[in-house]
Amino acid sequence: METGAPPASSLFARAGQVIPLRVADVPGALGRFLPALVTAIAFLALFAQPLVLLVQDWWQLPEAGHGLLLAPMAVWLAWRSGIRDGATPNHAAGIAILLVAVFIRYVSGLAAELFTMRESMVLALAGLTVYHYGVRQLLWWWLPFTLAALTVPLPELVTQQLALPLQFQASRIGAWLLSSRHVPVELAGNIIRIPGRELFVTEACSGLRSLTALVSLGILMGGVALRHPVSRLLLLALAIPVAILINGVRVFITGFLVYFVSPSFGEGFMHITEGWLLFLVSFASLGLLAWGFVLLERYVLDKSNTRNA
Repeated sequence: METGAPPASSLFARAGQVIPLRVADVPGALGRFLPALVTAIAFLALFAQPLVLLVQDWWQLPEAGHGLLLAPMAVWLAWRSGIRDGATPNHAAGIAILLVAVFIRYVSGLAAELFTMRESMVLALAGLTVYHYGVRQLLWWWLPFTLAALTVPLPELVTQQLALPLQFQASRIGAWLLSSRHVPVELAGNIIRIPGRELFVTEACSGLRSLTALVSLGILMGGVALRHPVSRLLLLALAIPVAILINGVRVFITGFLVYFVSPSFGEGFMHITEGWLLFLVSFASLGLLAWGFVLLERYVLDKSNTRNA
């Protein structure tokens, strides 16, 4: 019996084990992976510029930093949810969505409008999902796609329109709390005057960053922990006043410390640290609200099961 070397058409998978590799299998493997490879290359060629700029904004801009958390979370949630049973491709609808996404990408590129250019990436991913797995799969992945859309920073024009009312609201809450603690205060728009000092509630202190982050976290918590759409909507709605109230408390604490302790608490490292600590308070408050809704859903479910028994 000959014990020569294995033929060239064999592949050593493990020591002492030979798995034959047939040349006829190669076209079949390429046929399965080639469409996905071509799709990935085309997607990167079309959206490489907005994708790189988006990642740079996540890393460099404080108001876009939540994208560093939401983007990988969206990918993980899509992977965890998997493909819905009975998912069937819808080529016509998928191609239609892809054509719209490519058109938006082209027009926004000509106009140098980053927001729509970046959102067209999410729309293109939705089109690919519908093309391969159908509309039901897109609905099945509603949470990952919502989080992906939220990773795109709002246009500067929109943030300016939102920031000014938030500045005024935070100033009013802060001034009211200061006056309730018997601190002499005079409010003029977003300027709070206390003896020997003026506190200017800037756009950076408007609370828009924390509001955006809390709304995103509210959607994430609701999608993961809650089951009923009403509970999810209520949690999302409550995230907005929580963010506004906590930011007003931040203005109050800053004014209180500046008046009674030291003006250094109104700027620099101390001011930034105070903002982060209060954001953690906002996050914890939202978590408590989500936990309360979870308990409420369990209570309603138990009552329903008791009646049906």
